[in-house]
Amino acid sequence: MKKKVLLMGKAHSGKTSMRSIIFANYLARDTMRLSPTLDVEHHHVRFLGNLVLNLWDCGGQDAFYESYFERDRETIFRSVELLIYVFDIESEDPEKDFDHFSGVLEAIEENSPDARIFVLVHKMDLVHESERAMIFEDRRRIIEAHSRGLSLECFATSIWDETLYKAWSEIVTNLIPNIQLLKSQLDNFCRISDADEVVLFERATFLVIAHTSQTSESNNFDAHRFEKISNIVKQFKLSCGKTQAQFQGLQVQNSQFSAFIDAFTANTYIMVIVSDPEIETAATLINIKNAKQHFEKNFARS
Repeated sequence: MKKKVLLMGKAHSGKTSMRSIIFANYLARDTMRLSPTLDVEHHHVRFLGNLVLNLWDCGGQDAFYESYFERDRETIFRSVELLIYVFDIESEDPEKDFDHFSGVLEAIEENSPDARIFVLVHKMDLVHESERAMIFEDRRRIIEAHSRGLSLECFATSIWDETLYKAWSEIVTNLIPNIQLLKSQLDNFCRISDADEVVLFERATFLVIAHTSQTSESNNFDAHRFEKISNIVKQFKLSCGKTQAQFQGLQVQNSQFSAFIDAFTANTYIMVIVSDPEIETAATLINIKNAKQHFEKNFARS
């Protein structure tokens, strides 16, 4: 299953940096050595085994956009499953940005009318934390005003925190077949295991695929906890790799809960959170082991 994904935005908006962090295991500080994208770079990224993202990373210089809209219009914008458009929050020429954005939407509407559209307002770390929500909402209103009536979703992102993982997790799950069935089965596993929460991560990228909870969301302290864990564990995996060690999983226990992160199916990791002190660690580990076969059998071909 090959899905075409367009990654577009003005030059230096951060497109290649975020792609390298999510799919090529770069650390945020390492992206500073990346060169600007020239024309279009094609990357085939395997995700969840059978799903292949045909990622088109499009250079953002004005001359390239002239080519995209005229000579290569049909080639670029045909058969697109997802469009990800990136705005730099500190752009020096926002009017030109929105001209390009409107042109991209027009070409998508013409050549791939069923494509899902996502917009990332990027480099939000450059905005003072107290002003981020207000500035993002203002920018989102402007983006929607230029949307040509098309449906789109907006995210505020930065390569320096968990917001990048949250946005890409929500974007990529739109390409996963049978995602509702997967979530239903995860609900069953959470209930049978008497777990508080269960989270499924993609093995290579550690993006969140699905999660379920038996506790009220208001009882959870941090709405971004899963994405923070993605970021932390992925960096820990990279550290393991530097010492020629293979990351298998980890356990964290304190007086309030036990957390288990373990290799699950061939393409996923699972995290199980248990707060009931009467549930033995061995019981949770056996439940994870037994569930592996069920999930492999039912979702290996999804």
